[in-house]
Amino acid sequence: MTRLRVVLADDDVLLRQGLASFLERSEVSVVGQAGDGRALLDVARETLPDLVVVDIRMPPTDTTEGLEAARVIRAELPGVGILVLSAHVEVEHAMELLAGGRGVGYLLKSRVGDVEEFLEAVRTVAKGGSVLDPALVRELVTAQRREDPLDVLSEREREVLALMAEGRSNVGIARRLWVTEGTVEKHVHSILGKLGLTETDDDHRRVRAVLTFLQAP
Repeated sequence: MTRLRVVLADDDVLLRQGLASFLERSEVSVVGQAGDGRALLDVARETLPDLVVVDIRMPPTDTTEGLEAARVIRAELPGVGILVLSAHVEVEHAMELLAGGRGVGYLLKSRVGDVEEFLEAVRTVAKGGSVLDPALVRELVTAQRREDPLDVLSEREREVLALMAEGRSNVGIARRLWVTEGTVEKHVHSILGKLGLTETDDDHRRVRAVLTFLQAP
């Protein structure tokens, strides 16, 4: 059985060596280590590993050097898996990483303490799968709920707006929902008000409401 070949990149030497020792004992070959983004690129290009495990924040500025190095590796070596470790949930960085496609993962460093879970993440990402830290998933779900402009609408108002998006008139909506045209007009008026779509000379509020519906998460 061919052993996975991994490169570790983290400026925390103790953490890096601890991970290396654990992976080696788990029949994973650590073919290189790096303490900053530039060194990571050099090692990755030289060793062509199956997977790179990298901290987001690395020297010299301790901002996004690790993420930037991961972006370069993905562009130059698309077959190399990328498993990013972070001390905190950083949704924007995580979404940028996940947009890169297959073979990506994002774990909080606190998750590394569960050695079996970490090992499973390493193997999954190296084989082209994706791994997301549960804390990140919760944050993404919460963020989506916060940002959905349609949350202010009732279930019936969402139904009316969906039919508006299909191009139906108030009469058509009334027939579809088995209500009066006057009831539909009240729903439409409520929808426009809740979405903050005030009357202007340039914009048609009904069209803007439909656009809001189509662009919602």
